[in-house]
Amino acid sequence: MNEDQRLNWLLEGDVAIQYQVQRDLLGSERPDLQQRIATEGWGARFLQARQPNGHWGRGFYQPKWISTHYSLLDLRHLCLPADHPLPAESISIILRENKSEDGGINPARSIEHSDVCINGMVLNYGCYFGVPQEPLHSIVDFLITQHMPDGGFNCRSNRSGAVHSSLHTTISVLEGIWEYKIRGYTYRLDKLEEMAAAAREFILQHQLFLSDRTGEIIDKRFLMLSFPSRWRYDILRALDYFQAAGILFDSRMQPALDVLLHKRRKDNTWPVQAKHAGQTHFDMEQTGRPSRWNTLRALRVLNHFDL
Repeated sequence: MNEDQRLNWLLEGDVAIQYQVQRDLLGSERPDLQQRIATEGWGARFLQARQPNGHWGRGFYQPKWISTHYSLLDLRHLCLPADHPLPAESISIILRENKSEDGGINPARSIEHSDVCINGMVLNYGCYFGVPQEPLHSIVDFLITQHMPDGGFNCRSNRSGAVHSSLHTTISVLEGIWEYKIRGYTYRLDKLEEMAAAAREFILQHQLFLSDRTGEIIDKRFLMLSFPSRWRYDILRALDYFQAAGILFDSRMQPALDVLLHKRRKDNTWPVQAKHAGQTHFDMEQTGRPSRWNTLRALRVLNHFDL
């Protein structure tokens, strides 16, 4: 399909896709479309799965991927209106009931230390849905204590003594810090921005997917395009963060951009290449098929970098 046909195909998708296509590809703010995310399509289906106790699944983190945590993350990615009351109510329950002594959110009372990756994601959707700043202070403090000397983050740094950052954890924390900043939160923001700059450098030192020691591909799964990403890292997730955060082109991004361009199908779309195993409320798209999510995300990356 040509570019016009591809645009029409995108606009035939779920209302959440329509809203982001209008906003990100056509430069048109459509609050009418965004409001409809709560009442039709995928957004409505996620909201309908919420239980009277304010949770999804069996509570905060179980089972994957229908828990409260991942349902809230999905709703954030759909761009449900940020002032919708139900997510904020659920996040308030999490902040009240799942704080650990280290200040982070911890779903497992049997595990002493909070998970850094989870806290990056909580910061992401918590800020998007506008929770008060004060309950986030301890999460910010916790994340600051977990910043590693190489610039990134690793969810095992405070559990099993990891000494090298993880791309999975680093991207989750970066997304959380970015959301924190753009939503107007200010507590220790200077420190968070300093850490974010170092974390971006960590990703760039690895050219988004290559070992900084050997130059080999760290994990071939980093090259597989998925959505939702859950906690997992891949090159499109990283590139989409860079474009959203307004980061300028760096030559170290080029290998990942080349891979992304190579993955464009003959029909001018991008596919879903990987599905992360686990129970879901429903599948938004099918693995191996053309993906509106990945096509939208790839196009806003390529537009940002003028490719």
